Amino acid sequence: MTSGSHSSRQAVHAWLMLLPALVLLVSFTHWPAVSTLFDSFFSTPKGARPGVWVGLENYEVMAGDPVFWKAVRNNLAFAAATIPFSIGLALAMALWVNERIAGRAFLRMAYFTPTVLPMIAVANIWLFFYTPQYGLLEQITGALGLPSHNWLGSPSTALGAVTVVAIWKEAGFFMIFYLAALQTMNPSLREAAAIEGASRWYFFRRVQWPLLMPTTLFVLVNAFINAFRMVDHLFVLTRGGPDNASTLLLYHLYEVGFSFWDTAYASAITVVLIVVLAGIALFQFFVLDKKTHYQ
Repeated sequence: MTSGSHSSRQAVHAWLMLLPALVLLVSFTHWPAVSTLFDSFFSTPKGARPGVWVGLENYEVMAGDPVFWKAVRNNLAFAAATIPFSIGLALAMALWVNERIAGRAFLRMAYFTPTVLPMIAVANIWLFFYTPQYGLLEQITGALGLPSHNWLGSPSTALGAVTVVAIWKEAGFFMIFYLAALQTMNPSLREAAAIEGASRWYFFRRVQWPLLMPTTLFVLVNAFINAFRMVDHLFVLTRGGPDNASTLLLYHLYEVGFSFWDTAYASAITVVLIVVLAGIALFQFFVLDKKTHYQ
């Protein structure tokens, strides 16, 4: 058997091994995305009347939709809060439970518990905290002599309230990745820093943080995606209210597609969302990756 025929057989064998995964990937990821892009150029079918080609009309409607732009602003504020706070909290928790402290296993479990809970269950827990007059938060503020406040019913605090829930849910998940990265570091690095008299902050800033950059890049990509796809808690807590004060892009997409049944307009919003998330992910991988130190 020649080397060329052997290489060809290996290539065929490799593609056959990859075929099941490729079929699933194309069927449930690439084809729906292409189909959504195609549908965004048509009108919404009504009964027996099929959709007709409308070109960029759905995108023009989106550009003039004040609720869409309100959802965009809300989502940007939501991402600006959840991404740094959840990552910072996750890193702080990982550094703490990586030390030799009493009850370390219990702390790890406590920090990770919110991650394994369904988001609907988490939202119901926090709904009890936020309930006016009877909720836990109201009991604490009342004991301090502060006035009662409807945290979820006020436009000024509704988005902040749902943002806190998202941070509480996500931080434990990101902590696991940081903790795993910290445990793979060579213990001799800490010993060498201690011999040189380096402080704990200096050791973190000059040694641990640079070595954690690959993990941070991975967590950052996931945090950005989660900031634009996390909407489960809105169905329980606010339903986007009051007056769209807590409406996020994906929740607006759900309302357009499944409450108003304007599937063509919903497809246009989906395309924009996919393009934005893909652009952010590519920027992070191709720009931030160059600043990342790999061991």
